[in-house]
Amino acid sequence: MIKLYDTRLRQKVDFEPVKPGKVAMYVCGPTVYNRIHIGNARTFISFDMIRRYLSWRGFEVTFVQNVTDVDDKIIKRAGEEDRTAAEVAEEYTRLFIEDMRAAGVQDPDIRPKATEEIDTMIALIERLIERGHAYAAEGDVYFDVRSYPGYGQLSGRDVDEAESGHRELRADGQGLEDRKRDELDFALWKAAKPGEPAWPSPWGAGRPGWHIECSAMSEKYLGLPFDIHGGGADLVFPHHENERAQSECACDSTFANYWMHSGMLQIANAETGETEKMSKSLNNFLLLHEVLEQVRPAALRMLMLQSHYRSPLVFGEQRVNEADAALTRIENAVRALDWLLETGTPRGEAALAPETAEGELAAVLDAAALTDRVAVLRANFTEAMDDDFNAPAALGEIFSFVSDVNALVADATVLAAEEAAAGRAARDAIVELMDVLGIDVAAAEAGAAYPVEVVALAADLAGYEGDDPEIAVAHLLEARATARAEKRWAVADGVRDGLAALGFTIEDTPQGARVSYEG
Repeated sequence: MIKLYDTRLRQKVDFEPVKPGKVAMYVCGPTVYNRIHIGNARTFISFDMIRRYLSWRGFEVTFVQNVTDVDDKIIKRAGEEDRTAAEVAEEYTRLFIEDMRAAGVQDPDIRPKATEEIDTMIALIERLIERGHAYAAEGDVYFDVRSYPGYGQLSGRDVDEAESGHRELRADGQGLEDRKRDELDFALWKAAKPGEPAWPSPWGAGRPGWHIECSAMSEKYLGLPFDIHGGGADLVFPHHENERAQSECACDSTFANYWMHSGMLQIANAETGETEKMSKSLNNFLLLHEVLEQVRPAALRMLMLQSHYRSPLVFGEQRVNEADAALTRIENAVRALDWLLETGTPRGEAALAPETAEGELAAVLDAAALTDRVAVLRANFTEAMDDDFNAPAALGEIFSFVSDVNALVADATVLAAEEAAAGRAARDAIVELMDVLGIDVAAAEAGAAYPVEVVALAADLAGYEGDDPEIAVAHLLEARATARAEKRWAVADGVRDGLAALGFTIEDTPQGARVSYEG
């Protein structure tokens, strides 16, 4: 049974979907006026991980994520750049999709845009007015917060106490207007202003407020109630509180059965070591696409998954490097198993296998021990992820498994059918479970993570004339083997030392030299 932390209930609860075997999931998307920053990316990567795990556990997941393509921030940027709001929104929607794909985040099943769902929002607002939960005022329409007794339950705020913090309720850019009945009330529809995008409505030309769009689109594409509503912790109040209020008042139904929120991201100050909020004023504002120019996507995801999705995450160069090194250890374990499966001597030929330097026969892989260990890994991984998607614990199980696998295969060179099957199962388990977390460690087999500097080294020491880092390493190992056979030790040591300087380690085995890359 999967347990997840429900923000509204403030505790872990059993997850029971509305429809057995299916999950309906809505995660708030971006307001497209700029490239997204790594704090945004943390939320989207977290829910991508959750979505992947639910699918792996056998659920049919329908994942909806909106695009807010009409908003005060978009209009402001359009004015600054002498462009239309539609042009700004179109550009940054495209860049958002590019950034998400670059970060390994799957496309949603449905990606509705606010400007394409205006009629759906108008219909929802009309229902709220008919039911006495909203009112029109001089072309605007406001939601009557006090008409909903459950207001504040999601965020844990008392309505009366919330009055002093009413500015937070106006995240859509509205100021306190005399025509509001209560300062807590928030805009569902905004009357048109000169030069701004506008659509016709029963209350006059205007555009929707921010909160109404997610209510309208989630109901349209998932129905009510749906299973999971997600987003960053900064959306709990006012956005999600307002969504819940207006939807439940309009539909006489629970809006979302489970509310999930990812923790905030902080930046590690390289000089002081202290953590600080990311902001432009502190000159530590990091856009995702800029980070991905310096950090490989898999390492960034590894960093983000090493903290529980609900916990704060500290981002800094040292932590990125540590995450990259941890990922490399897992990739190297996959490479080691691939090497063994490719070069291991079949058991039938074991009698002909040469003795090792120590006079001992080639070692035999303990298939039974490895098979049992794979079963334990899968069980422990599932147990960790079933406990509110505890990716750090799940990664811990994989790291423990990798250590055990390294010990089991370190000296193994003999493979009968059962040993080969056990080695293949171990390799496939690592690849599969890392893929559940959204990290493709099998891709490392192609040498994609090798530094380009190894090409120049191969040109100098092995006469290599190509530009493929993986092939360059192969040429260097061949040149080293030839030099060792001819007892040209200086050449052999030069290859070894050159590779070591670039982060490679060479291990000599009965089948030949095996290289691993630590970065």
